[in-house]
Amino acid sequence: MRHTTTVVVGAGHCGLAVSRCLAQRSVDHVVLERGEVAHSWRTQRWDSLRLLTPNWMTRLPGRAYTGDDPHGYLGVPEVVRLLEDYATGAPVLTGTTVASVRPRDQGYLARTDRGSWHARTVVVATGAAAVPARPVVALPAGITAVTAVDYRNPDRLPDGGVLVVGASASGIQIADELARSGRPVTLAVGEHVRMPRTYRGRDILWWMDASGLLDERWDAVPDLARARALPSMQLAGAPRTLDLNALRGLGVRLVGRLAGVRDGATAQFSGSLANVCALADLKLGRLLDTIDAWAARAGVDAGPPQRFAATEVPAPVLSARLGPEGIETVVWATGLRPDLSFLDAAVFDQKGRVVHDGGVTAAPGLYVLGLPFLRRRRSTLIDGAGADARDLVDHLVAHLDTLARRAS
Repeated sequence: MRHTTTVVVGAGHCGLAVSRCLAQRSVDHVVLERGEVAHSWRTQRWDSLRLLTPNWMTRLPGRAYTGDDPHGYLGVPEVVRLLEDYATGAPVLTGTTVASVRPRDQGYLARTDRGSWHARTVVVATGAAAVPARPVVALPAGITAVTAVDYRNPDRLPDGGVLVVGASASGIQIADELARSGRPVTLAVGEHVRMPRTYRGRDILWWMDASGLLDERWDAVPDLARARALPSMQLAGAPRTLDLNALRGLGVRLVGRLAGVRDGATAQFSGSLANVCALADLKLGRLLDTIDAWAARAGVDAGPPQRFAATEVPAPVLSARLGPEGIETVVWATGLRPDLSFLDAAVFDQKGRVVHDGGVTAAPGLYVLGLPFLRRRRSTLIDGAGADARDLVDHLVAHLDTLARRAS
């Protein structure tokens, strides 16, 4: 068995940010990664995907974007190279799968397929997007079904119509790409967060960053559970707005939430499309009101306020044929969830969700990082890892100091 002060699980941007902060505080540690650095970026992204955040927001502890395209959007190969470079010098053990983490001897025992580690503290930085959150819907034989993490490009799917289930960031981008390839596309729309790419001449994320909206804290929102459950913003890594109106313009058929399959051959859709679109439009208006009020207080000169046309809701379509001459492929873009099955500690609620207070669990010295709205609204962005990591490392160091005082 090997010993260290801190075990970090995961060598994505969150784990590497924690490693950099631990090194800055001279805390001995190791980063355990099941695959290679940036494993999920290598294995769970479609070919054309680009970051939703502009390059100037690609910020990590000790690292900021310095290229010549600050308003562009990094593609998958560029993100992989970024993280590989950022990992240089970090104590990362790749190809090391963590089988379990459990309390042991005033610390934690981490068992892996390459031996065990004992540490006083553990930071679980595997993030929120580990495994697809696929609904339990039985599809008929012959229908190809893939998740957003399995999807690569239109050519890898069978010919015929495609049903994309989910209208958040992944769903709208995949639907857009499939429609542009000439496929008949149906998009099943549930709750979503409508967002323009630019507002008053600037990227919408510039406004949210500058106004402090992305720094809203977990301990200051009135309904934290609701905030943490919000879908991802309807954005694409491109200088254009991609929303439901844009997709309709490409010929994408919009329907309500997928409710089930009848008689093994007919997809059934909810009649809620108009309501969820109206709610998304209402929330967008409130966001823009907040931005405008901040701009007026801050004296930002960016032209007059704008408002966008309401979502054009088509006549309800409550069913569609599954099979030849209908929908032959289903793409599940219904989100991802964490995989903390290796964590053997009393930190879960009755639904199997990890309970934490800004990343600090009830198990002393055990932390989580990269979950939605962990400590700030920006927590799941690359740009959000740094501030969260610094806060958790501050708490971790204070915990180690307390242990040292008790032992002396």
